[in-house]
Amino acid sequence: MEPSRVAFLSVLSNTFVVLLKIIVAMITGSVAVLSEAIHTSIDLMASLIAFFSVRISGIPADRVHPYGHGKVENISGTVETLLIYVAGIWIIYESVKKLIHPEPTQLPTLGIVVMLVGATINFLVSRLINKTADRTHSVAMKSNAFHLLTDVYTSLGVAISLLLAALTGWTILDPIIGIVLASYIMFEATKLLQVSFPPLMDARLSAKEETEIMDIIESYHNEYIEVHNFRTRRSGPEEYIEFHLVVPSHLEIDAVEELTDRIEGSIQGKIPRAQILIHAEPEYERKNSPESSESNKEK
Repeated sequence: MEPSRVAFLSVLSNTFVVLLKIIVAMITGSVAVLSEAIHTSIDLMASLIAFFSVRISGIPADRVHPYGHGKVENISGTVETLLIYVAGIWIIYESVKKLIHPEPTQLPTLGIVVMLVGATINFLVSRLINKTADRTHSVAMKSNAFHLLTDVYTSLGVAISLLLAALTGWTILDPIIGIVLASYIMFEATKLLQVSFPPLMDARLSAKEETEIMDIIESYHNEYIEVHNFRTRRSGPEEYIEFHLVVPSHLEIDAVEELTDRIEGSIQGKIPRAQILIHAEPEYERKNSPESSESNKEK
């Protein structure tokens, strides 16, 4: 299934679940169910953002955007994460109000059933989205899948709190569970922010990824002299890699091009969506460079 269709599926599922939870929250008066309705509303907004960002990021590079539109996914992931914080703060606020002014929950069985139905729907959709995100390396869809999965956990938590409150009569469980779940989703959101935000600042790839790339380059060490100016960054689903390759001055242009093509092919075998720029330098140019001159002066 195409990424945009999968993203739209999450919009449909979230719309259905949020309407269900809002209706039940009004009937039962449960702050935990209300919190879940708020949480799922945020998920719905996140799904809409993911849907449009996936469509935009898929637009090919053009004159105005020569590096493509991939970063829109990182923007989307960051905005979605901030929305999770908003949801968490709102849930805690409503829970504290319920702690100060406790009220019994009406028709808890209805609330339990709706929470379980919502959890089941979002679990199935989140698995489908996560598989698509892994296949397409989509940050926005990965973020959306995470949103849905947290909704599954929080829905189950609310169902358990409603069940315990109904069995024990402890109405205080309702707001306490709400605070615990809000804290959990905000903690998990922090992890997600660490993935989606750094590419907006052109942060380098992880140390593990860079080591894997350098290992590939160094496997050709018998055919070149030196590698320098190695830089990497990520933009949406794509990785950008560039470096300077110093080659023996006696090599013909065709031989140099054939070498760089093989290195590019090997890297893309490991990172299929990598955009690679190799600047080949003849050995004599490297020796006469200002950088090399400064090095000789130091010696």
